[in-house]
Amino acid sequence: MSLDELIGFVAGFGTTFAAFPDLVAMLKRRSCQGMNPTMAAIMGTFQIVWVYYGVLVGSRPIIVWNTIAVAINFLVVGAYFYFASTARRHSQLVDGPSSGESTKGASGR
Repeated sequence: MSLDELIGFVAGFGTTFAAFPDLVAMLKRRSCQGMNPTMAAIMGTFQIVWVYYGVLVGSRPIIVWNTIAVAINFLVVGAYFYFASTARRHSQLVDGPSSGESTKGASGR
């Protein structure tokens, strides 16, 4: 491995795992509260372009780190939507039907 590839692998390590603490925090809390999936979705989308660029220029560090980063960012987005839907289902069970919904028994018909 050449020095420039070694530097690329070291540099890529830091930027690749930038979203990892958000993922770990969501999984520990089992909640998406305070999270915004937009940043992770945008990063993951453009990292796909970086992977393609890495293929075009033949750079293994760019390909490897951005492929891992794509996976992490889309796991963040997936976890966000999973915990958001879980929270909605839980609140519907606790709060009951919303004020706009009616049941057959409540209408008296």
